[in-house]
Amino acid sequence: MLKSVSVLTSFALLLAATATLASSCGSGPVINVYNWGDYIDDSVLKAFTEETGIRVNYSTYARNEEMYEKVKRGNSGYDIVVPSDFMASKMIKEGLLEKLDFSAIPNFSNIDGRFTSLSYDPSDEYSVPYMWGTTGILYNTTMVDETVDSWDILWDARYSGQIFMYESMRDIFAVAQKRLGFSINDTDINNLNAAKMSLSEQKPLVQAYLDESIKDKMIGREGALAAVFSGDAFYCIEENDELAYIVPKEGSNVWYDVLVIPKGSKRKQEAQQFIDYMCRPDVALKNTLYVGYSTPNKEAYKLLDEDWQGSDVYWPDDDVLDRCEVMVDLGAFTQEYDRAWTEVLASR
Repeated sequence: MLKSVSVLTSFALLLAATATLASSCGSGPVINVYNWGDYIDDSVLKAFTEETGIRVNYSTYARNEEMYEKVKRGNSGYDIVVPSDFMASKMIKEGLLEKLDFSAIPNFSNIDGRFTSLSYDPSDEYSVPYMWGTTGILYNTTMVDETVDSWDILWDARYSGQIFMYESMRDIFAVAQKRLGFSINDTDINNLNAAKMSLSEQKPLVQAYLDESIKDKMIGREGALAAVFSGDAFYCIEENDELAYIVPKEGSNVWYDVLVIPKGSKRKQEAQQFIDYMCRPDVALKNTLYVGYSTPNKEAYKLLDEDWQGSDVYWPDDDVLDRCEVMVDLGAFTQEYDRAWTEVLASR
C-alpha cells in the first residue's frame, strides 16, 4: 500500500514537472528556419536560443526548387530560408523576400567585401552570404588511374556504374554545358538540347542521382567519381584520404548560398537577430568547420587553421575562380530546362 502511494505520488510529481517544462519550452518567440540538409552546426541553434530566448523550429530541404515552391505558395510560415544565388535572384524579382534592415545586422561588417554586391543582389538589400564554394569532380585515387582534369571523365564508359551525380537540374546541366564549352547560363535552345543529349548519353553510366547522401557513397568506396560541391568534397577527403577533388579545366560554377527572410514573415525582427548571430565570427567558424563549405566571413576565416586556409578545395586560387561562373535566374527560359531535365530522366 505504501509502495502504491509512493508510485502515485511520484507519478503526480512527474506530471507536474513535465507540465512545467512544457510551459517553459512553449514560452517566448519562435522562428521557423528552412535550410539545406546537414548545413549547420546544431550547437549553434541551441546556443542562439540560450542567448536570446528565441526558439528555432528547424527543418530541411534537398533542392532549391523544393524550398521555392513552398515559399511561393505564400503563408509558408518560414522566417529564414537559404537559397542559392540564382534562386535568391528569382525570389527577389518575384517579390518573395523582405528587404533587410542592416542596422539590425551590425555583424554584416564581418562579411568580406568580395562576397557582397554580387549579381544576384547587387545592392545588398535582401540577402546576407552564408556559404560559398565551387562544383567539381571528387574521385577515388585508388580507383581512377589517369589524370583527372576534365569533365570528360564522367562520360568515360570504363567507369560505368561507378559515377554519381547530384539530383539537381541546374547543377547537372552546368556540368554538361561546361564540358561542351557553353555558359552555365546559356539560353540558346540548340545548346540546351545539346547538353540534354550529352546527359542522356551519360545516364547509362551513372549509378545514381543523389542528394547529400553522395558523401557517404564516396567515403564508402561505392563509386569512383562524382560531380560534387566543394564543401561535400572537403568533408569526404577528411573522412577518406583516398579521395581528391579538382575543378575541371573547362570551368565550372562558383556559387553562393544566402540567408534571406521570406515576404510576410511575422518574426522579421527575430529573424534579423538570427542572421546577425550567424554573422558573428565564432558562430560562422563553428558552421564552416561543421559543414566544410567556405565562409564569406573574413573574421571567421582568420580563425581557421592553416591547413584549411591553404586548402585548394576549401579556398580555391584565383585562377580556378577565373574560369568559374555564377548562376543567374533564367526567367521564363527555366521552363526549357525543366523540359530538358524531364527528358533526361525519361531517357534510357
